[in-house]
Order: sequence, then C-alpha cells, then structure tokens
Amino acid sequence: MKLPVHAEPMERIWRGIYLAICVCIFVFLVTPVLVVIPLSFNAEPYFSFTDKMLKLDPDGYSLRWYEVLATFGMSQPEAPFGIGWLRDMWENSTWFNAAKNSMLVGFWSTLLATVLGTLAALGLSREEMPFKRTITAILLAPMIIPIVIIATGLFFFYSNPCGLIGVDCGRLTSTFTGLVLAHTALGVPFVVITVKATLTGFDGSLARAAASLGASPLRTFFKVIMPLILPGIVSGALFAFATSFDEVVTVLFVGGPQQVTIPRQMWGGLREQVSPAILAAATILILISVGLLATVEVLRRRSERLRGLRP
Repeated sequence: MKLPVHAEPMERIWRGIYLAICVCIFVFLVTPVLVVIPLSFNAEPYFSFTDKMLKLDPDGYSLRWYEVLATFGMSQPEAPFGIGWLRDMWENSTWFNAAKNSMLVGFWSTLLATVLGTLAALGLSREEMPFKRTITAILLAPMIIPIVIIATGLFFFYSNPCGLIGVDCGRLTSTFTGLVLAHTALGVPFVVITVKATLTGFDGSLARAAASLGASPLRTFFKVIMPLILPGIVSGALFAFATSFDEVVTVLFVGGPQQVTIPRQMWGGLREQVSPAILAAATILILISVGLLATVEVLRRRSERLRGLRP
C-alpha cells in the first residue's frame, strides 16, 4: 500500500524500516531454497560450491545428477536411447518409480480430500449446522497435532482394526489404499479452510433463487454454487496435493517397500548414499512448488474478481 502524499517524515521512515525488515525476512527464508538449485548442477560429487562454479567456469556445471535420476536402478543405463531404454526407465528406474508412486498417491488422496473437504465446508457454512466449532476443530486437528503423533496413530489404526498394514516375515507390508487414506486425512484441512473462506463471500440468495425456480439441490450446486467457489476448491486441491507430494513421515510409518515416494527416496538417500542427485530431485520439487503457488495466486485473484473485490 502506497503512502499518502501528505505522509509525515516519521511515517516515511517507518515505512522504509518496515520494507527493509520484510526484505530481510524474505531473503532469510528463500536463500536456503535458492542455494539448492545451482548446487544441483555441480559437476563434482560435492554438496558445496567448487572453485569452478564460483568462477562461472562451464566445466564446473553439469547435468550428470539429473541423468542419475533417470538411470539409477536401470538394468541397462548405457543402452542407446529409444523405446527399450524408455521401457527400462519406466520399469526399473528407482527415482522414476518413486515419482510414479508420489503422483499416484497424490492424485487419489487429492481427489478424496477435495470431495470430503468441500462437503465439510459446505456443511460448516450453513447457519443451522450444530457444533460447528467442535467439528471445525476436529477437521483442522491434523494441521495442529505433530505429524509424528498422527503417523503413529495411523500405523496402529491401520494395523489392527483395518488390516491395511501388516508384518510378514519380519517385514512391513502395506497397501496403497492405506497410504492414500493417510494423505487424505492430512489434505482435508487445507480444502476445508480454502473452500470455507471462499464461501464467506458467497451470496446465499443465488442458491435460494435457483431453488425457487425449480432446480434440485444437486443441480443448484453444480450450476450455481460450484462455478463461484471453484477457485477455492482448486486452491484447496493444490494445497492437498502439495501436502501429499511432500510428506515423508507418514510414508515412513504407513508405507511399505512398494510405496516408496520421492520424499522417502530422498530420506533414504541421505541416510544410505549421499549423492547430489538428491539436490537435483529437490530442484524439481522446488519448480513444482513454485508452479503450484503461481496457480493458487492466479485462482485467488480470479476469485476476488468474481466476488467484486478487485477490478
């Protein structure tokens, strides 16, 4: 917000101090993330900048670690590029299989979290809804309770009553269903918050007008309510997907050897084989996160324009 023309000198000084503090906080938060990106192009197997990199020597930079992401675990990584090479990567590449698992779990958990969270937000937005504060607190609990406690509870709950997790010959066995449900529980609060915030500016008279014209509740939702709150639904879905795609603690507790996601693969790489390929994977995750945040911002502005809050 700009200062008025008649602002006093002290107000201008305070504004300058305020902007300087904001810039320092932004640099403090973003710098560790930005450092990862150039390090992922390091030609040497180090987690630090080499002399060649600091001198901007092209020989100090390489795409070798991105190549490792594709070829690690392949049976014939040196084979000529073609259909056979791509099939080998699809079936055997460790990082690519982890990416497939992350996308699979993220897609289904986001779909379930979006449906459940939207229904919950619609119910909580109604005036006649009883115990709204209690229900809201329960739904938002996964955002407040430490993730280790949630993961431990999910492990024992899925092990005994549900049977989604078991132990076979001393090894943990799990199903994708258990992992999807666990990530759904973590993603629902984000959908509830975003959709409920969108419903705050929703004009209820539009739904009543549609009902008075003979529209059924289902038709009213899909033709009147959903188009207006769609930016909030999509924003919540993106946050739920980002939460699932980035989660590692729940995967360690609930996931088995066949449910290795990218965060779990990175965690295992840090413990077993320290390789700058982890930095390459982190860079890709950063780009995905930036894309998701940009999409959320575009949807937020569109929602404000639909509600008349911005020209």
